This record gives sequence, structure tokens and C-alpha cells, in this order.
Amino acid sequence: MDARLDYFADPTAGRAFKHIMAAGRTLKESPLPAAVQELVALRVSQINGCAVCVDMHTKDAAAAGETAVRLNLVAAWREATVFTGAERAALELAEEATRIADGAGGVGDEVWARAAEHYDQEQLTALVLMISFMNMANRLNVVARQPAGDYVPGQFH
Repeated sequence: MDARLDYFADPTAGRAFKHIMAAGRTLKESPLPAAVQELVALRVSQINGCAVCVDMHTKDAAAAGETAVRLNLVAAWREATVFTGAERAALELAEEATRIADGAGGVGDEVWARAAEHYDQEQLTALVLMISFMNMANRLNVVARQPAGDYVPGQFH
């Protein structure tokens, strides 16, 4: 499978990606726990069917010490007992925010309240930015049909 677009060869995309990559690095350095960042990135990418990002975040999380059991259960996190309350709240927020068009009112107050029980204002802001960032990255990759499988952990960091 070949990608429809080569973002790294296009001058306009190159200028935009400089800022996108900087935003990604800023989010990585946020006070949101690294494990939560990877779990959320993985779940958003699963929902959106972004193979490149599923590949990337599965490998990055594993390289950072995440277990195969937890990575394999992200898709079924609601029934899995391996996630903390904070991780579950982040995954729930990620799902509602990613499926925003499916919910008449967007992210529900109950979902927001559960996330706010576990994260302070700066962490919540980082979480919302992470979810939004991943949705953007997923769309860029899915539209261009970027092939997956060749990612090396840490390649874009």
C-alpha cells in the first residue's frame, strides 16, 4: 500500500508539520502522566481506524514499559480490570470527545466530572489537547492512507 500524499516532501505540509511536531513535543512534556497519554492516543487511534498511530503508540507504550495485557485491552477498557480509575476516566473522555458527532451534547457533564476527579486543570487541558491532537493526526493519516508497520519506537520524538 502506498500513501496518497507524502507530507514530508510537500513544502506547505513541511511548514505546517514543523509546528505540529512542536505541539506534539509540548504535549509529551505536559504534566499528564505518560502512560495516560499513550493509552489515550492508542484508544483514539483505534476508534478512528488509524493504523499508523495504532502502530506508533503501541510500540512507544511498550518501549516505555507498558504491558502487552494492558495494550491489548485498551479496545475493551470498560470491561477490563487492569486500568486505574484515572486511566478509565481519561479513556472515557477520549471516547466521547472522539465520537463528538455521535452525541447530541458533545462531552457529557458526568464524563467531564469523572475526569476532573482525577486530573487538575493543567492535566485536563493537556488531556483535551492530546485527544484533539490525536484526532487531527488520525485524520491526516487516514485520508492519505499512510501505511503502518514500519514505525520504530521514539522515531518522531
